[in-house]
Amino acid sequence: MAVWDDVVGQERVVEQLSAAARDADALVSHNASPAEQSAMTHAWLFTGPPGSGRSTAARAFAAALQCVSPDRALGGAPGCGFCEGCHTALIGTHADVEVVATDQLTIGVKDTRDLVRRSSLSPASGRWQIIVLEDADRLTEGAGNVLLKAVEEPAPRTVWLLCAPSLEDVLPTIRSRCRHLVLRTPPADAIADVLMRRDGIEPEMAVFAARAAHGHIGRARRLATDETARSRRSEVLQVPLQVHDIGGCLKAAQKLVDSAADDAKQVAEETDTKETEDLRAALGAAAGLGGRLPRGTAGAMKDLQDRQKSRATRTKRDTLDRALVDLAGFYRDVLAVQLGAGGELANAEVRQSIDRIASSSTPENTLRRLEAILGCREALESNVAPLLAVEAMTMALRAG
Repeated sequence: MAVWDDVVGQERVVEQLSAAARDADALVSHNASPAEQSAMTHAWLFTGPPGSGRSTAARAFAAALQCVSPDRALGGAPGCGFCEGCHTALIGTHADVEVVATDQLTIGVKDTRDLVRRSSLSPASGRWQIIVLEDADRLTEGAGNVLLKAVEEPAPRTVWLLCAPSLEDVLPTIRSRCRHLVLRTPPADAIADVLMRRDGIEPEMAVFAARAAHGHIGRARRLATDETARSRRSEVLQVPLQVHDIGGCLKAAQKLVDSAADDAKQVAEETDTKETEDLRAALGAAAGLGGRLPRGTAGAMKDLQDRQKSRATRTKRDTLDRALVDLAGFYRDVLAVQLGAGGELANAEVRQSIDRIASSSTPENTLRRLEAILGCREALESNVAPLLAVEAMTMALRAG
């Protein structure tokens, strides 16, 4: 399989990246300087809606740049998917491909300086030194300024691949120095195909998950493989029928927030204890969680606890946001029914509820409800207390 097989529904982007990989191969093979008309450049910015496959496309491009297939040398396109360069880049073990994917709220100056130092090195064994920054939108202003110099004047064999939801999420000074690629929302049939082909999902489940995920590939895979995710989505789709009075609004809001807290707790149980034990062992602490830490190591433990707390906050926010996206999808279906639009509904399995809400309200009511959901998402990004933001939203859903 080629490295591009998992880049779903992005034919135009794949064509551009393939051309760049061919030019990059020519530059390395002939040890030439980049030509003005070359499709290859040192810094790329991948943007697109959540779930469109930004990081997947960036990783695939990184693999193509490291491709060492003999067919490539004979004129074939780089990115075979089988050679050592492609394989190790795709699974994350290539010495010259650094992938940064944070579960924290932001990426700070210290971490960015470490990346910049790495980017100045020559490739250890591969053809390029590649830095994939999956969450460039989480760079703090200070971190962005640190990154700017490296993107502006990179080492000769260094390539930066930045990913963000939109151009506006990246500092203007950085995005102006990158070649910009826009990914679209993948069509549902393409997502269903990759779920069946790569993950072995049954066709009926794959079609359901692709439709319900609103074009988000990762969300579709989770819905197809995780019964808990499907159950929580079903609970979210019941919210429009529960906000008929103030008590129902408050109860629905509390349930959404509690569900997000449960997700964060589950992640913490899976990762925090092991991380803490590993760090204590590395610091030489006495056996057992209550054992004394060596002098001068308390700061490292405090840093870990701060990162874990930040990750828990991020998990709560992401879980709530997924619920709000599902809720917005419900009301988009309501609006489609009210306006008589054709096409399949994203939430066809709750068609009866959609028809009930559509017949008891107007398109203007539905639009106001969609605006309330968007306002809640923006409030959560602005660090408004989750319960307060969600309660305000459910009250607005009731009022229409």
